[in-house]
Amino acid sequence: MNREDFLILGQEVYKKPLVYFDNAATTQKPEMVISALADYYRTINSNIHRGVHYLSQKATEEFEVARKAVRDFIHAAHDYEIVFTRGATESINLVASSFGRTYIHEGDEIVISEMEHHSNIVPWQFLCEDRGAKLKVIPFSDNGTLCVEKLEELLTPKTKILAVTHVSNTLGTINPVKEIIRIAHAHNVPVMIDGAQAVAHCPVDVQDLDCDFYCFSGHKMYAPMGVGIMYGKERWLNEMKPYQGGGEMISTVTFEKTTYNELPYKFEAGTPAVGDVIGLRKAIEYMQGVGIQNIAKHENELLQYGTQELKKIEGMRIIGEAQNKAAVISFLVGNAHPYDMGVLLDHQGIAVRTGHHCTQPIMDHFHIPGTVRASFALYNTKEEIDILVKAVQKAAQMLM
Repeated sequence: MNREDFLILGQEVYKKPLVYFDNAATTQKPEMVISALADYYRTINSNIHRGVHYLSQKATEEFEVARKAVRDFIHAAHDYEIVFTRGATESINLVASSFGRTYIHEGDEIVISEMEHHSNIVPWQFLCEDRGAKLKVIPFSDNGTLCVEKLEELLTPKTKILAVTHVSNTLGTINPVKEIIRIAHAHNVPVMIDGAQAVAHCPVDVQDLDCDFYCFSGHKMYAPMGVGIMYGKERWLNEMKPYQGGGEMISTVTFEKTTYNELPYKFEAGTPAVGDVIGLRKAIEYMQGVGIQNIAKHENELLQYGTQELKKIEGMRIIGEAQNKAAVISFLVGNAHPYDMGVLLDHQGIAVRTGHHCTQPIMDHFHIPGTVRASFALYNTKEEIDILVKAVQKAAQMLM
């Protein structure tokens, strides 16, 4: 990995070198991704699948090559199990809507966890309201570890699906999703995994996990914004109803009846973000060039070092200290409000995230308004963590 591949990191903010620690919100993009996106619009910009002319055929070819790249990246069995969306949020909404309309009825139950992002709470609440179903929640302990031992008692013959995050965007907890899936499948319950915070940080093999659905975004793995993936097992995708209606997802249309296209196009209504999908392929190539295991090792070293150094600050409280964590540190210092801390860090050139991080139930669990969150990526360094620690100490002196 060459840090110079990310030109945005070379700039100054308020006359300070930029330290970018907001990677859980979105990662920066290497030049090869930005160039691929620009080259698409410069050379082959066209709608795909339905054109006989050269540009359309070339764009279609590049689009489908990207689908194969995603298939290989997460080790799916088939190309047609990869559905492109606008992001993890739309992917989850797709599963909730299409699975729900097909399988969920009054009195049925859906299980999620207490540490979910709002994107993996609200769509299931919509579904429960529409269908008269019940939402049940797996709790987590005060150190941020999911209480998997309570899962068995939550699963009943009425449970129709379980949806859980692979990695918490706030706590950093890496959940034992393979074990969770095994338990759920023993009760004949399918499982959807929100992998938005996992795919850029650890290897993902959907066949080894045996998950039924796996959802994630491109922009959190060095790809452009506007593209996401919903992986689904062929069995479910064949049985589920389409999410949206329009072009591409149809086979025939009359005023009397519409028949649907084959997989995966059945779930890809309308014009997709072709350039962004091509950029996603380049981002995968970039990550593979660095090596996902190398990325995980580097980020874990940053996590351990950052945790160690931040804990030296008087009044430091880290929210989420599970034994198995990704490179996310959420913290509070004394009685300083996280927003005020974030503003002061920004004026020292450091980009962090403040607030509830779209996980208000987590904040309710700890009875706090929010946290400051520093999240690391493959281009971050220990020297940048040193800058963060000094900046937090300086800000704390001003706020306390």
